[in-house]
Order: sequence, then structure tokens, then C-alpha cells
Amino acid sequence: MPTTFFGWVSFLLKEYGGLFLSGTAMTLLVATTGTAFGFALGLLAAIVRCIELPHGAGAFKRALVKAANALLGVYVQVFRGTPMIVQAMVIYYGSMQYLGLDLDHTAAAILVVSVNTGAYMAEIIRGGIISVDKGQFEAAHAIGMTHWQTMTTVVLPQAIRNILPSVGNEFIVNIKDSSVLNVISVSELFFQAKSAAGTYFRYFEVFFIVAVIYLVLTLVASRLLRWVEKKMDGPENYVIYGSQTDSRAEIVVHGEGEGDA
Repeated sequence: MPTTFFGWVSFLLKEYGGLFLSGTAMTLLVATTGTAFGFALGLLAAIVRCIELPHGAGAFKRALVKAANALLGVYVQVFRGTPMIVQAMVIYYGSMQYLGLDLDHTAAAILVVSVNTGAYMAEIIRGGIISVDKGQFEAAHAIGMTHWQTMTTVVLPQAIRNILPSVGNEFIVNIKDSSVLNVISVSELFFQAKSAAGTYFRYFEVFFIVAVIYLVLTLVASRLLRWVEKKMDGPENYVIYGSQTDSRAEIVVHGEGEGDA
């Protein structure tokens, strides 16, 4: 048996490297899929919560929008106001006890992360929508666009860029918080680490390895998200064609002017 800290780390990596890899893969699967579904859920919730009916809208439409806003408000408050570990227990064991559903552990994990993330995303995206100049809403409605068309073609492309750092932060949080899903026996990284640590009772060395893996995952995710942000921003030395900043546009304009003279 090893006698030093790094000797144990090396030994545990050789002995349980497969467990660590499978746990890391499950963590990434749950975090990535849960964040994607949560973003879609939050996007729909934010669009509904930002609906502004015209003055002439009927009573039924107004009642429907108010009811939808009330339900979405309760959803956001409940899932933002309770820990994910409790939500996992309630959803997994509650569906088994009262609905007779024996959910697959991975499916249950993705469901928990999705609905939890959706609650946070709903408020993040709503904030991004509000940050877009109100005149753009009015201009889109003035040319006959519906609320959905205004959102998808005018507002959301700008709002999503504004909220991208917050969305990336939520993804990083999900990578770390997926560890709480071990309470419903999801074989993510923390769950696999407990199995490895229990054999030789080397908890410090095992969870040191796990900490390094989580750190690498979050650092790589941060770098990738920064790269995506830069790509969405476009080049710094872009030229607006047809404006006075474009020398070719100026030449064309001068040439036309000389010909007319």
C-alpha cells in the first residue's frame, strides 16, 4: 500500500480511474442536458410573463394571461426558494409513492435539473428582455408583428447576447450542484467518489481528485463560454457598409456626385 499522499492519489487514479471517468461523463450529461432543457423552459416562461395585451383585448384573454402569470410566478418562487437536493427527493420519491412512477435515475436527474434551472432562467431571460429598448417592441407591433414574432426576430437575439454570461454561470453551477443528485442514487462524480473512498477509507485523497476534476470542468466551461461570447460579438474592426466609415461607400457617393455634375 502507498505511504504518501501523492502515492495514494496515483494508486487511486489507477485503481478507480474508470469510476471517475464514468462519473464525470454522467455529471456532464446531466448538467448539459438539464441546462439546455431548463433554458428552453425558462425561455417560454419569460415570453409568456412579458406578454402585454392591448387595451382592447377581451376579458377571456386577460384572464388567461393573468392565470398563466400566476402559475409561472408560483413555479419560479417554489423552485428558486427550495434547495435542489430537496427537490430531487420530492420529485423522485413523490412520483414513486403517489403516481406509481419508477423513474430512471438519469431521467429523474435531468428532470430535476431542468425544472430547477428553468425557474432561474425564466427570471434571467425576463431581465434580458426588459433590458431591450421598449421602442423596438413598439416599432415591431406598429408594422403588424405578433408578440411571438417580435420576441423571436427582434428582441430575443439581443436579449440572449446580454444574458449569455448569466446563462454560462448557471451551467457552471449545474456542473457543481449535480453532486446533490447522489441522494437519489444517480451515478455522477460525487456518487462514484463515495464508492471509491469507502474501499480503502482514503476520503481526503479521493475527494482531492474529485475537487480537481470539478475545477477542470468549470474552468474549461468558462473558457468555452468566453469564446462563444466573443464569436457573438463579432470582429472589433467591423465596417458598417454604406456609412461614412466605409471608404468604398464614400468613393461611390463622390463618383455619383461628379457624374451628376
